[in-house]
Amino acid sequence: MRGLTLESLWRLDQLVILLAIIVLASLGWAYLIGFNGAGMTMQSEAMPGPLALLGLSALMWSVMMVAMMLPSATPMILTYARVQSRQGLNNTSSLTLFVAGYLLVWSVFSLVAAMLQTLAYNLGLLASLMGATGKSAGGVLMIVAGLYQWSSLKDACLTQCQTPLGFLLKEWRSGRGGALLMGVKHGAICVGCCWALMLLMFAGGVMNLAWMAALTVYMLAEKVVPHGRRFGRLTGAGLVVGGLLLLAGVL
Repeated sequence: MRGLTLESLWRLDQLVILLAIIVLASLGWAYLIGFNGAGMTMQSEAMPGPLALLGLSALMWSVMMVAMMLPSATPMILTYARVQSRQGLNNTSSLTLFVAGYLLVWSVFSLVAAMLQTLAYNLGLLASLMGATGKSAGGVLMIVAGLYQWSSLKDACLTQCQTPLGFLLKEWRSGRGGALLMGVKHGAICVGCCWALMLLMFAGGVMNLAWMAALTVYMLAEKVVPHGRRFGRLTGAGLVVGGLLLLAGVL
């Protein structure tokens, strides 16, 4: 009876965690939809100053990372919570710090992406600050992302993302500080897995919600479907072919 009660409590905790992830991701998507619907075209005559522009872009990318990457981290977050529960810890603050560490790394990525976005706009590589690159730059980005799908670094990072329990057994650290460090480590691995795919946002349009949703579903699928590495390499080959076709002017 006691075991059944503990299992029931774990299922309740799991539902609460899933609900929290859904709420956070949904808030992110609501912000992005509102941002896009407000017509934030940022015409040059109404362009804010350089620092304000960078800050706005970094905020937009940070919210985008919550909306896009938090769902793909769900298996790892649930596994961390379950390991905690089996150790009799069930510490909400540690779980929160684990997630915070993960999002902290993606926030750093967001700042870098915002810098690249601002630079690309100033160099005339983007049609608008929130727009897409031209075909040539888009083709290059697709080829880079496609080739990275075949790299050993991609394989190593994806393997750890696909095996949450293995990652936790290898990297486990106790306490709140340990939870934060594990979250940071997982975030770094996740960035290593997905950075090239995220840069495809420049090719499809920084605020292209359909493109954003497609990448979100793909990055989640890559981590949870059977034979995810084969799936990723097949996608990589398709990206390279698509990039070459763009450069050749066929697409």
